[in-house]
Amino acid sequence: MRMKRLAAVAAVAVLALGVAACGSESETPGTPSGESPLVGKATAGTLKFGVKADQPGLGLQTGSTYEGFDIEIAKIIAKGLGGDPAKNTYVTTVSANREPFIQSGQVDIVVATYTINDDRKKKVNFAGPYYTAGQDLLVPTASAITGPDDLAGKKVCSVAGSTPAKRIKEKYPQAQLQEFDAYSKCVEALANGTVDAVTTDDIILAGYASQAQYAGKFKVVGKPFSSEPYGIGLKLEDKAGCTKINDILKASVADGSYKAAWDATLGKSGTPAPTLDVSKLTNCPA
Repeated sequence: MRMKRLAAVAAVAVLALGVAACGSESETPGTPSGESPLVGKATAGTLKFGVKADQPGLGLQTGSTYEGFDIEIAKIIAKGLGGDPAKNTYVTTVSANREPFIQSGQVDIVVATYTINDDRKKKVNFAGPYYTAGQDLLVPTASAITGPDDLAGKKVCSVAGSTPAKRIKEKYPQAQLQEFDAYSKCVEALANGTVDAVTTDDIILAGYASQAQYAGKFKVVGKPFSSEPYGIGLKLEDKAGCTKINDILKASVADGSYKAAWDATLGKSGTPAPTLDVSKLTNCPA
């Protein structure tokens, strides 16, 4: 009889351990059920944002300081999650490592001119879009290139792993595509004449063209040939975080902080703030 009782107690103990183990896999320690771990990281001041470091007006690093529209959006997100934006940590990302950085936890959130597309949505979740750009061309002021149909036989530079580079390969294969790991290197190549054009999103190109060292040397062709919805990347399974960030974006439109972020950065070029259509924010699948 005693043996039967001991066996029953042991069975209950094993079952309890199994239930506890299942619970530990489904929730992050210290995170209330149904709440994104981003909230806890924000309040603890440990949020890590992946951003670009070489895009004037959007994400530009000078010394240890980052500035630009994407940086201001990151600050809005941190504040909306309950944190202090001054405690944000920024990590430089390039186009090819944004998904791996999110998946590995090297960053928590990516705000880096990050186009939402179907391939990426298999790997990460996206809030937004918070801005919609269009692929265009940056060329020397005297260039005869007037659009992508003029690229046959021309040396065109873009960034490896980027949506613009992929589009040139697929849609304009007669162009001679050269790929670097940063757009700043493409612009340098354009300045020294080793490429004929640089291609990426129009607002990125406008930022480069407005830099003092390139004043009067380049022009943006002004014929966008795509639609590039910029999203905010986070872990694929974090639907709660995605939904929360979308709510923060809606609030930023209502309270004027979205427009203020634009006016303080890209707005200095004379381009008026866009109207953010909150009805087009993603539904945050998970």
